Amino acid sequence: MPLALYALAAGAFGIGVTEFVIMGLLIDVSTDLGVSISAAGQLISGYALGVVIGAPLLTIATGRWPRKTVLLVLMAIFTIGNLACALAPDYWTLMGARVLTAFAHGTFFGVGSVVATGLVAPNKKASAIALMFTGLTIANILGVPFGTWLGQALGWRATFWAVTLVGLAAFAIILLLVPRGQAEPEKSKLSADLAVLARAPVLLGFATTVLGYAGVFAVFTYIAPLLTEITGFGEAAVSPILLVFGGGLIAGNLIGGKTADRWLVPSVLGSLVVLALVLATMTLALHSQVTAVLYVGLLGAAAFATVAPLQMWVLEKAEGAGQSLASSFNIAAFNLGNAAGAWLGGAVIAHGPGLGAVTWVAALLPLSALGVAALALRLDRNPAPGARRTGIRPLVTILEKLRPHKEQENGLSTSWRIGPEGSRAFIRRRHLRRLGTAVRRLG
Repeated sequence: MPLALYALAAGAFGIGVTEFVIMGLLIDVSTDLGVSISAAGQLISGYALGVVIGAPLLTIATGRWPRKTVLLVLMAIFTIGNLACALAPDYWTLMGARVLTAFAHGTFFGVGSVVATGLVAPNKKASAIALMFTGLTIANILGVPFGTWLGQALGWRATFWAVTLVGLAAFAIILLLVPRGQAEPEKSKLSADLAVLARAPVLLGFATTVLGYAGVFAVFTYIAPLLTEITGFGEAAVSPILLVFGGGLIAGNLIGGKTADRWLVPSVLGSLVVLALVLATMTLALHSQVTAVLYVGLLGAAAFATVAPLQMWVLEKAEGAGQSLASSFNIAAFNLGNAAGAWLGGAVIAHGPGLGAVTWVAALLPLSALGVAALALRLDRNPAPGARRTGIRPLVTILEKLRPHKEQENGLSTSWRIGPEGSRAFIRRRHLRRLGTAVRRLG
């Protein structure tokens, strides 16, 4: 794999640490800034909101820039945002700095996915995306535990100082390793890019991402109480068990990338089925400590096995124009799924069947995503009448459907004959104009 992919992974590592490390520092932040733990927890929601809003806005604003320049600007925003977090004198300044940092998140992974696929052969595109996301998985295994330890030992600001240094290092690595010539944006108008987002398969791809990842975070958000209250682990055991989850993330990420390179659609459908099965059977597995640990690892693997296939699927549906924008929207869809899943899990605990039912309720979400994906595939095979078509294939289809209105025996036809069974074409000026109009409409 090209070294530039590892540069993208370095940026993903820093972003992953920033996103998740705050979860382990909520008590420290709330004590230092004089706010409640629930208010400190809103720093997580604020970040997710920043990703959802910032991804499309920054992608549109930088759409005509060279992609390497975009990546460097995003890492600069990321670094400045973390520096502002480290220096924040009060809660609302910290919230604003978190939102600013989040603006870089969605666009980095969106544009980074497009750059990654342009660095490799067509049969390795999903693996390239997976390699970039490996930085995010390593952040969960190594970066977040270390950042949590550092913040608890030296104060939460020390963690953000450290992440600022990671941002500077990632900026330098991207500057050195990502080639400029292979990272040029596609030549397209904003109207064409937005038209891509309106395609039914693209919209259904976003919906599949939201539903699939909502199932993951409906459980993962409450993994600590699930392990302590249902399985019976002590609180000190939760962090080591989460290392197993991180190992599953890496394995699932790489497996998802490899399978999507060879069988994209089966990978999308299969990963959602596996995720639903893991979530459903986890309800029983949590009642044994051994199987609970095993299933935490399986949850990580099943969760990230969906990432590269879903991202590659949306990129494929958006092929031709607006790939960066569609890719960034799909990253926002992942984060929207995170927020929706956390809300649903909380609702099940507070108002529904209770904590023990979270896993099987969560399993319904990837099953719903599977239904949406199946609908998208059906629309692909049977497009609606009048739907816009592009490319050579639709032109051939139109030409094949043109049949002679009438023929004259002397060969001077008033129509033209083209079809699978036709071997001659008699074209008059009027019909040439019709053909030209049809071709222009396709364009």
